[in-house]
Amino acid sequence: MKEQYRDIFPLRPNIIFMGTPDFAVPSLRALVEHGHTVLAVVTQPDRPKGRGKKTLPSPVKKIAAEYGLEILQPGKASNQSFCEIVRGKGPDIIVVVAFGQILRKDFLNVPRWGVLNIHASLLPGYRGAAPIHWAILNNEEKTGLTAMKMNEGLDAGPILLQEEVHICTDETAGELHDRLAALSGDFLIKTLQAIAGNRLTEKPQESAKATYAPKIDRNMSMIKWDRSAQDISALIRALDPWPGAFSRLGGQEIKLFLSQVADNDSLGLTPGRVSGHSEGALEVETARGVVRIRELQIPGKKRLPAMDFLRGFLLDKGTILG
Repeated sequence: MKEQYRDIFPLRPNIIFMGTPDFAVPSLRALVEHGHTVLAVVTQPDRPKGRGKKTLPSPVKKIAAEYGLEILQPGKASNQSFCEIVRGKGPDIIVVVAFGQILRKDFLNVPRWGVLNIHASLLPGYRGAAPIHWAILNNEEKTGLTAMKMNEGLDAGPILLQEEVHICTDETAGELHDRLAALSGDFLIKTLQAIAGNRLTEKPQESAKATYAPKIDRNMSMIKWDRSAQDISALIRALDPWPGAFSRLGGQEIKLFLSQVADNDSLGLTPGRVSGHSEGALEVETARGVVRIRELQIPGKKRLPAMDFLRGFLLDKGTILG
């Protein structure tokens, strides 16, 4: 396979880039700023967003427009008609970073070299749509980035390069997302340079070790206080900033953010009971230990630091949430 790279992969390949959300932006920027030829940028169609449901472009579309790149927005990228459009541009390689559509064999076979994907986990762990959220939810100590050659399986293609990243204590999904996104641009450039230099060998994934990270469901968001502080804190951080974990007080829904475990061992507590306010945070008992909450929000209002929130919404000691 190394010989194949030497034969067909140029130092400056003609690239089509595919991506949609904020996570993909640093990778597109890196390609342009390192002088790579980006033939076109493929991103999802504009979607209605926010309360007003105003149709807005994707973050990748905005950046592509800033660079004056051609923008393509297919409803289904694997349709034969779009495959022909892409084929006509003559890409050496297609780079995919969080595009958001399943790509079929006909599309994957269009470029001369194939399709390179940057995935936000250490494959075969956490294949799927939400690897960052699930790494936090499962209290993993590390994650990372994987460069792989795409096939029709779900993130199952052969691995080219990986970079390990330590998950910080009390890190949220949003914070980890931003760290990995910031690293992904340099990681992509490093991968392309290594392919061009014939320094990579495809490594098949060990399917028996595969784990999965399905889309985050809003139904996961309600906090069950009869679990441990460690599990509850992980849930709050995994759903921070979106969709947000919540509890209820009477008929009022309250979202909780920026959690940490204040006590991991105490038993005999009352799950959901406010035990007090400490270090600028709200503390809540669980089935095992205490969770400390630093920011809260009620529907229609801004997310606030705990002490600011509590000035307008009383959660006195002894209050039972949930």
